[in-house]
Amino acid sequence: MLKTQTRYAIDPETARGLDTEQLRERFHVGGLFAPGEINLVYTHYDRLILGSAVPDGAPLTLDRVAEAGTPSILDRREMGVLNIGEPGVITVGGEDHAIGNGEVLYIGMGAGPVTFAGKGRYYVLSAPAHQSYPTRLVRLAEARRVELGARETANERVIIQFLHPEVCQTCQLVMGYTQFVAGSVWNTMPAHVHDRRMEAYLYFKLPADQRVFHLMGEPTQTRHIVMANEEAVISPPWSIHAGAGTTSYTFCWAMAGDNVDFADMDMVAIGDLR
Repeated sequence: MLKTQTRYAIDPETARGLDTEQLRERFHVGGLFAPGEINLVYTHYDRLILGSAVPDGAPLTLDRVAEAGTPSILDRREMGVLNIGEPGVITVGGEDHAIGNGEVLYIGMGAGPVTFAGKGRYYVLSAPAHQSYPTRLVRLAEARRVELGARETANERVIIQFLHPEVCQTCQLVMGYTQFVAGSVWNTMPAHVHDRRMEAYLYFKLPADQRVFHLMGEPTQTRHIVMANEEAVISPPWSIHAGAGTTSYTFCWAMAGDNVDFADMDMVAIGDLR
């Protein structure tokens, strides 16, 4: 079963006047990873699609998505898929890709329908593409690792980059995830914005009784959204995207926009946040 919804873009001035529920309606994405379903959110921020696929004893095939406006979703798009569950199989163009937990499959433009099978829990991201690049399974050992932070500032972490120019060529999709050392809870602090790209986060490996306070908004007009396990949040180009959890967690980040330069960030000093 395929379920889709659309989120339209809003400007920062409008966001300033939103209350908690209105912020959640526009940026928070819950209800993902439902057994037997493909759930997609089509955003008007760089036309990113994010969602999930959870086979429940039977394969699920992703093909036509009306919001994409093409016969098949990948006719003019590329895709990245992260498996946050048990080992599974993704079939693209008649070829099976056995994907383990924590691995990412890149699927190039024009690859055709995508079938999800096995016991995987698949986080799906798709952005418009201008050129076809080869479908490739990026294993954890092939990803680029960047260690940052310190225990003293509660942000000791490792950034694991999968769809990154030094690892796997894409048109515009940049993707990976960040893991925290036990006791560290702050992500992406000091904060930054990148007006040339939007971003989306998926928080996971978070105990059911714990939460992450995701910070968003203009640097001088910050807001927060409370996130539970396996929930996603959309980050507009004008917004910071940072947060702190009540315990350690992992989050998948993905970007789409003008470039694939991971370091293209406009930093915001902690003392300038309001």
